[in-house]
Amino acid sequence: MKLLNFKLNGISRWGALTDEGVIDLMYATNDSIRTLGEALNALSVSQIEELASAQTSRVDVREITYLPVITENKKILCVGLNYEEHRVEANRPKTGEPTLFVRFASSQVGHQAPLVLPKESAEFDYEGEIAIVIGVRGRRISEKNAWQHIAGYALYNDGSIRDWQKHTSQWTPGKNFDATASFGPYLVTRGEIADGQVLELTTVLNGQVMQYAKTDQLIFSIPTLIHYISSFCTLEPGDVIVTGTPGGVGFKRVPPVFMKPGDVVEIKGSNLGVLKNIIVSE
Repeated sequence: MKLLNFKLNGISRWGALTDEGVIDLMYATNDSIRTLGEALNALSVSQIEELASAQTSRVDVREITYLPVITENKKILCVGLNYEEHRVEANRPKTGEPTLFVRFASSQVGHQAPLVLPKESAEFDYEGEIAIVIGVRGRRISEKNAWQHIAGYALYNDGSIRDWQKHTSQWTPGKNFDATASFGPYLVTRGEIADGQVLELTTVLNGQVMQYAKTDQLIFSIPTLIHYISSFCTLEPGDVIVTGTPGGVGFKRVPPVFMKPGDVVEIKGSNLGVLKNIIVSE
């Protein structure tokens, strides 16, 4: 099932996307659960799917505005240098453990929303990625049991303000300008994608393929990431792990390619749809 946050008539809601339209699950819960993040904390994915299956009314998808898959200030843990081609192009050494950084919810927008080039920089780079959303709480989760803690998968554009990212060895400033990342268009629940299924990931800028990889090329696999991260913090429903970007990023091209106002960037993934945004100037 495809789950999402959206706005309808200016009001933030959550629901399920079907071929016939959007099921408003906030209405189905009498407004007691107001976001997908809240739903994952209150219900299991199977309960959400059962709730959606019982509804008959639909909203025309053309009437909604997409919001990020998770809108709360949950943990957003991003993995850097997790494809070998990207590690090599970035000229970074191999490591025995994942390279991690964090994003804030305020840095994210949804599908079809504008990504904002801040006035402090002209070095706005794309990074297509696959994100996983946690559905079951856990600490020190074994790799064997990791899949059971996943609610589902979505696409992510980890947009980076490169000059600010390079100010110090810590990447936080360049990764957290408002409205520089996108997350969506929806969450595909775990039952729709087999555990360990190899997914394709493609980034397209103005119609040109810039990045392409498959998830079997990840240096640290999804179970490894869940095990490692849950060793130092408890993973809660709604927490997000962004698994890394392939080679082909803009700042390592010759000459560099940065996103500019009017550009259209699309992140595409097997069974995950297309996450599309236009770039605007602040």
